This record gives sequence, C-alpha cells and structure tokens, in this order.
Amino acid sequence: MNTKFIGFDRLKQSVTIEQVLERYGLLEQLRRSGDTLSGACPLHGGKNPTTFRVNLTRNCYICFGKCNSGGSIVDFVSRMERVGIREAGLLIQEWFQLESSNEPFIPTTEPRPVTPAPPAHNAVLGFSLTELDQQHRYLKQRGLSDDTIQAFGLGLCSHGTLNGWIAIPIHNADGKVVAYAGRWPGKPRSGEPKYRLPRGFRKSLELFNQHWAATVSPLEPLVVVEGFFGCLRVWQAGHHRVVALMGSMLSAAQEQRIVEMAGSEGHVVLLFDGDAAGQKGAAEARERLNHRVSVSVARLDQDQQPDSLSDAAMLDLIARHHPAEVVV
Repeated sequence: MNTKFIGFDRLKQSVTIEQVLERYGLLEQLRRSGDTLSGACPLHGGKNPTTFRVNLTRNCYICFGKCNSGGSIVDFVSRMERVGIREAGLLIQEWFQLESSNEPFIPTTEPRPVTPAPPAHNAVLGFSLTELDQQHRYLKQRGLSDDTIQAFGLGLCSHGTLNGWIAIPIHNADGKVVAYAGRWPGKPRSGEPKYRLPRGFRKSLELFNQHWAATVSPLEPLVVVEGFFGCLRVWQAGHHRVVALMGSMLSAAQEQRIVEMAGSEGHVVLLFDGDAAGQKGAAEARERLNHRVSVSVARLDQDQQPDSLSDAAMLDLIARHHPAEVVV
C-alpha cells in the first residue's frame, strides 16, 4: 500500500460514495429516489429497509438504526473495514489508484457551498464579577468538584442583575469573557426561568468552553452537549475536548465553529439530552454536520442528561463513539 497519504479533502473530492458502495457490491441492494439511496444498513447487518440513507449530492451516508453512524466515504470504509480513519483513507487511495502529487489540488467539481457564520460578534465585557461564593451548596448538589468550580470561575453572585444566581462565565474563541449566564440555584421562583442571559448577548455565536476545548489534541473526539452542567461534568470526568450549545438547536455560527475545531481528520460526538427536544436537536445537528465532518450520536435514555451519568459511564460512552475505537 502507498503510505504517502494524499489527504482527506482530495479523497472526498475524487471519489464518490456511490463508487465506494459499488466496490462493496451494495448498490443493487439500495433503492434510488432522486439523489438519495436507501435500504438496510450494511454496517451492522440491519434488516429494516429504511434506516440507511445515502445523499449522493452531499457524498455522505447516515444510519438511523443500531450503529447510529454517519459521515463521509472515509467514515463508511472505516466502519466496514474496522480500521481507523487514516487507514480507511489509504485504502480508498489504493482502491481508486489516487496518487500523491506536488501539483496543487484543483477540485474537478464545484465545491459544496458552506454556510458562513454571521459577521456579528459578542462584545468583550469590560468588567469581571468578583467575590462569587464558590462554596454554595447548589454547586455541590450538581456534582461539581472544587477544582472544576475554580477552573470555570463559577459561584453565587451577591450583587447586580445576577444577585442570588449562580454566575457562569462564557468566553469567546479567543478566551475573552463575553457574558455571564445565571442559573437559579434550585427550582426557579414563580415566573422565573432556570437560566438568565444578559440582554443583547447572542448565544448562537458562541460555544461554551470553546476556548479550552480548542487547545486539546484533535485526535480526541469533540464532544458537543446541550447545557452548561453537561459540559462541566464531561470536563470533570477527564474529557476536556467538550463544548455546549447552550440549547438544543445548532446555529449556523456554531456549526461552522464545530467544523473548524474538528478539522478534516477529527470526529464529533453529539451527546444531547435523552428527552424529545434533545434527540430532535441531535438528529438535526447530525444531518447538517455529517457531510462536513465525521459525526456520531451518543444516545441517552429518555430521562437522562450527560451530567446524570457517572464519570466512568460517560467516558465509556464517548469512547464507544470514537471511530478509532468503534467496532460495528
């Protein structure tokens, strides 16, 4: 095998998923409708004729069944051959006789349009909240250690608009504080929401913990959760490459940031809440991301949230959705 790798971008532009399926002898088993193929999933030997979908225009696949996977031609071969994504890329390179070259790579087809992040940004705050009570019992009730509380600068605020609320600093990609979210410590008062965000702050432009997660090795999967405390607990369990959407819906700016953070060889694990809103959000996020990055969904039971899991269970769940570790 030629070990000089030509790169994932060149592979995805040079080889279609239809060609890969044809090489495996799978095309005749799939039903075609426009630019979509559907059938039973060949990755886990499924029988349901509707769970496996292929989008020929986006050059990607998705399984809604047992293996719960999706992604590019590289992800598909990785799972079929039970190898890492680099080994899968080398196999595709060999099968379709793609050779490395010193010539600049010019795609033979128009690149897919990318939805750019909105140009707006959240202004950096000119102040810091000080004298926060980091020993408040609510933080302990949520299972947070002293190290986690101090690292993220959490604490009960006793002044200003967050008086009586747990203050949670939110940073932009450069590590600058752009907002403080408030979490009411316990059941909210009548008519009050659980969370409070400052007026004018656009959470859709940020990912909670993005500034730290971006410094962790891209060989680790980028875990995406919904809320602050899910992110805090994943981080505390020892997986520091984790961000939160601060909601269940993925915005265009967040999508772009996740793609940039994951990189061409990275993997994204969506670890949303197990309720209906969380699973709907995860399905939509996977549909939008899976033609741009390698992505999978880690499903939770209906009454579960990431921070309801033990550290060991959380890390095991993440590891089982890492392409280098997955054996279908």
